[in-house]
Amino acid sequence: MKICNGWRRFLLCLPLVFLLPHIFSVLELHQTSTLEDLHKKQIKKFDHLVLGPAAGEGLHDRLQCQGIKALNKTHFSASTDNSNYGENIAFVTVFTTYDSSIDRAIGGKSRDLVTVGKISYNKLERSMAILNVFINFIQVTMPQSNIIILTDPASKLPVHRSRVAIYPIQGEYSRDKLMLQRIRSYIAFLETRLEEHSQRQGHLNHYIFTDSDVAVIDDLGQIFKNYPNFDLAFTFRNNKEQPLNSGFIAVRGTPDGIRRGKVFLQEVLKVYRSKYIKASRMLGDQLALAWVVKSYPSFDAKRFTRPQAFLEEIGSASVLFLPCAIYNWTPPEGAGQFHGMTLDVKVVHFKGSRKRLMLESWNFLNSSSSSDVSDMLCLILKSGRTKYDF
Repeated sequence: MKICNGWRRFLLCLPLVFLLPHIFSVLELHQTSTLEDLHKKQIKKFDHLVLGPAAGEGLHDRLQCQGIKALNKTHFSASTDNSNYGENIAFVTVFTTYDSSIDRAIGGKSRDLVTVGKISYNKLERSMAILNVFINFIQVTMPQSNIIILTDPASKLPVHRSRVAIYPIQGEYSRDKLMLQRIRSYIAFLETRLEEHSQRQGHLNHYIFTDSDVAVIDDLGQIFKNYPNFDLAFTFRNNKEQPLNSGFIAVRGTPDGIRRGKVFLQEVLKVYRSKYIKASRMLGDQLALAWVVKSYPSFDAKRFTRPQAFLEEIGSASVLFLPCAIYNWTPPEGAGQFHGMTLDVKVVHFKGSRKRLMLESWNFLNSSSSSDVSDMLCLILKSGRTKYDF
């Protein structure tokens, strides 16, 4: 190079040979730090709702929003009083509380208070608020339904609501084993229903097992009328490893439906224990459920890629598969979210760190007579990609 001709210029250029790698290292470190800082900012949990773009813009069959105002309306079923047909719907959830001494007041102030609206909650109060909002949505949408809370006998739940029953079931309710216990509790509950079935006359009780962080926003009694031949139902999404979500399970309340539902869940529990016990804190039940379904040679897993309900014989049970996009829509993951929200969505599942969004959504819906469900869904759609402080 001409600029480095001769010894003098060579000696002048020599330090650059050592300095340039150092300069590039510093630049690379700065860039990496910037990316890490950006990543940290992206995963930061917010203590207030953060509105973003609504997925599905321009798609004719998806909810369209302008701000938090719905430009088109969701397609809700006409509410039906199932008791007129001799059929009732009962929602069943597993819920327990844990020792929250770590969050108790220190010097008169809680270490972990979270405020939503005008109310502040510690961890225990947050959990109870979510449970109460779960009940609120059901009682608005399906007021004739009963709600049954399966819980640890040692857990004293302060729930005193009409049409809500506390049902203690012995078991291991630690956080690490709660998903495993949930299946056990479902099985134990179905066993008691089967034993008591002969004593009940007249009304037929169908059961929908759900997580307590869901909002039921449409009449789900239609499932049992529109699909009269299934024993139990699950929701599915286009996910190769975890196509089935255990947060929504419907069981027909006939003796055969209850018996077949119990046997099916017993098989899932068996696979859970033998193959996925290391995932007992979470996901193990979904992995076991998918394994049981896919283990039947005639089952075509490609059907999970199409968001259409279908019926399949799995062992002795007739199993209905319902799309998550309608019956278990989840912000921001879950089937259909990145393409928006379908106009016939019936259940919204506030998994993970979206619990604040569940409380905020109820507060919004309950705030004034002008607020309707479609506007509330715009609030959820535009806030669903953000992680909150619950």
